[in-house]
Amino acid sequence: MATDKELSDFLENVERRAFKQAVYAVHKDEAALDIVQDAMIKLAEKYGDKPAAELAPLFQRILQNTILDHFRREKVRNTWVSLFSSLSGSKDEDDEFDLLENYVSDAGTEATESGADKLERAQVLAIIDDEVQKLPARQRQAFLMRYWEELDVAETAAAMGCTEGSVKTHCSRATHALARALKAKGIYL
Repeated sequence: MATDKELSDFLENVERRAFKQAVYAVHKDEAALDIVQDAMIKLAEKYGDKPAAELAPLFQRILQNTILDHFRREKVRNTWVSLFSSLSGSKDEDDEFDLLENYVSDAGTEATESGADKLERAQVLAIIDDEVQKLPARQRQAFLMRYWEELDVAETAAAMGCTEGSVKTHCSRATHALARALKAKGIYL
């Protein structure tokens, strides 16, 4: 059984990666924040009594299900909005706040890096992000869980609800597709 501290530490460690994973899936920062928060709450409420070793695959499964729930709600919402859009007279204008643009990293982490190095790294990361977003959904899920979340094949298969062989196939296809795309852009990792 995981202690409150173990659960808290796990959620703190997984928060940023889960956010990035949700952003890749839904392409909206606000929705991604809501999805991650919902997944964390569900894990704490329903599975807080599980052993600490089981938290990572459980959380990934909950996160993937929460992302799917988001898409289902969006589909229903969009149907109703399109049906009744002529009934509303005005639109609210929301101020857009981008968490990633306003995030301040820890002091001193990039102090030794030159401006040219920072620019090059930012450009390469942007290209990699774009290429990861272009992957088919299942390949992207498998790739992020295996290499971003560092889950093993069995944990990834359990989280995705598929066989270990499917996880290996999805990961292989994703890494080959990414390698080809990055090589075509002159990036060799």
